[in-house]
Amino acid sequence: MAARPDLCKTLDPHLIKRDFPIFTRTVHDKPLIYLDNAATTQRPQSVIDAVTEYYRHYNANVHRAVHTLSHEASVAYEEAHKKAAQFINARSWREIVFTRNATEAINLVAYAWGLHNLQPGDEILITIMEHHSDIVPWQMLRELKKIQLKFVDVTDEGRLKLDALSQLLTKRTKLVGVIYASNVLGTINPVREIITEAQRVGAVTVVDAAQAAPHLPIDVQALGCDFLAVSGHKMLGPTGIGFLYGRRELLERMHPFLHGGDMISTVTTESVTFNELPWKFEAGTPHIAGGIGLGAAIDYLAALGLENIYAHEQKILEYALEKLLQINNLEIYGPKDTKDRLAVISFNLRGVHPHDVAGILDEAGIAVRSGHHCAQPLMRRLGMDNTARASFYIYNSEDDVDALVDALKTAQKLFA
Repeated sequence: MAARPDLCKTLDPHLIKRDFPIFTRTVHDKPLIYLDNAATTQRPQSVIDAVTEYYRHYNANVHRAVHTLSHEASVAYEEAHKKAAQFINARSWREIVFTRNATEAINLVAYAWGLHNLQPGDEILITIMEHHSDIVPWQMLRELKKIQLKFVDVTDEGRLKLDALSQLLTKRTKLVGVIYASNVLGTINPVREIITEAQRVGAVTVVDAAQAAPHLPIDVQALGCDFLAVSGHKMLGPTGIGFLYGRRELLERMHPFLHGGDMISTVTTESVTFNELPWKFEAGTPHIAGGIGLGAAIDYLAALGLENIYAHEQKILEYALEKLLQINNLEIYGPKDTKDRLAVISFNLRGVHPHDVAGILDEAGIAVRSGHHCAQPLMRRLGMDNTARASFYIYNSEDDVDALVDALKTAQKLFA
């Protein structure tokens, strides 16, 4: 079941919230206000129903039998790949490899492409604002392959220094990794421009779209990227499911990431030949229910329209920045305007640890994240260790912003 047609024109968050069972509960006897969407989103009933329907009515393994249940499961699982391909405008659904999350997708590139194509002295260029998922795999390659790892810096406001990018790119740059949108600052990076620069030196490009995919229309053909990683749980889907987009020509040449069942064509005691795409990279029994649930999440988002989602969030962001900037001793990190920015706001109350701030907000029924947000290099660059973070989505409204502001003012009084 996709989103109701009456939602598609207005994107009314109060109406949308009715599709999400979790919002019937309370926290500390307060209505739940969920502002931790950059960490994970909530699930609409249609996604829950899709997963339940699989387990109740056609639970079976895929690609392994001719009986009815296996056929139905295989068709639904493959259909989810097709929905993911359409979601990002891939040329073919065979360019979509289901993974556990964006982290595994990036690791797939590191192991299946990096280990076999990088040589000592080669360079990888990423940005200082990357999530750890787009840093640690390349550090692993640095140790194993004796390559160089370089970082593009950011301005104090949190935007990439594109001049530095051009200077750091060399003939030895073999891979460029960039986060589409920062999970800390909300900054939307000029990904197409970065990819164009990388292509001039012949570098492979990897885009971490975990934060961008739930909020922005993405067209991988227009971007021209080689790989793009997405997490399902950040876009209304189940946990433990995501996908890697890879250009077919590259995926065909790459070695499998994992080895075992279903990723093979033939096996003898002496040799093995691999399965066709994308199954070549999906060894063993996959997260079938998760893939089907992800397909249902894509249906829901497509019915709303990514353009409408982004427009709605821009209104919330503008309102939130206006209100939060009026709070004394509240420091906001990242751009202070809505241009090329998602509705993700990291902040600190001066003199109050962000965990304490998050605790006070929780007492008011407001869920935010506090910590380093898996982006410690960026934190250090901007001169802090931790922040609180409020991140908004389709079911959030200006009322949620007002509740956040009131709770922050309460926290100020308590710690004054």
